Amino acid sequence: MPEAPIEAQAVTRRLRSDAAANRERILAAATIAVRRDGEKVPMATIAEEAGVGIGTLYRHYPTRPALLAALTLRSFRLVLEHARAAALSDEPAPAALEQFFERTIAARNELILPLHGGPVIHDRKIVALRTEIRNLLEQVLARGRHNRTIRPDATPIDIIITGAMLAQPLANTADWDRLARRQAKIFVAGLVLTDPPRPER
Repeated sequence: MPEAPIEAQAVTRRLRSDAAANRERILAAATIAVRRDGEKVPMATIAEEAGVGIGTLYRHYPTRPALLAALTLRSFRLVLEHARAAALSDEPAPAALEQFFERTIAARNELILPLHGGPVIHDRKIVALRTEIRNLLEQVLARGRHNRTIRPDATPIDIIITGAMLAQPLANTADWDRLARRQAKIFVAGLVLTDPPRPER
């Protein structure tokens, strides 16, 4: 099959780029709107705040569940980046966990997750992401167990639940980021073996 003319290829690339930009604008606006008004926020409100027509929104996300699933998928991908950075870090396990929490706190306004009151979605991609996040955090914990800096009963679920809590500000709490960082340090300190057992000779 002959290739399309160069002009047609350029138009196709521009249309794909425009579509990708529209999707990101919709997701960014929907994240803000859902966190502010809840998941029943009108789709027309999201379209208006994204600066796109309602038809454009429905073309990308035909239903509310489809949009919410996209928000959840986007959120888990962010958390995956944080978990991967912790797993690849050259820092000791406690410091790597602190970095994970720091990144999670910094990205809190981008997260729409079930532990934040978002919808529970059993999408295959989301399930795979959750599994990969747990596996990466387990690598960090295993490194800490191996060098005896992390208590042996700590689990990835402990890290995930704490991260979700730190990324969800309490009502009527001033300077949440400072308070959340303090709680993260206290939590990690509780994971550290203060008097690691000496290896047997």
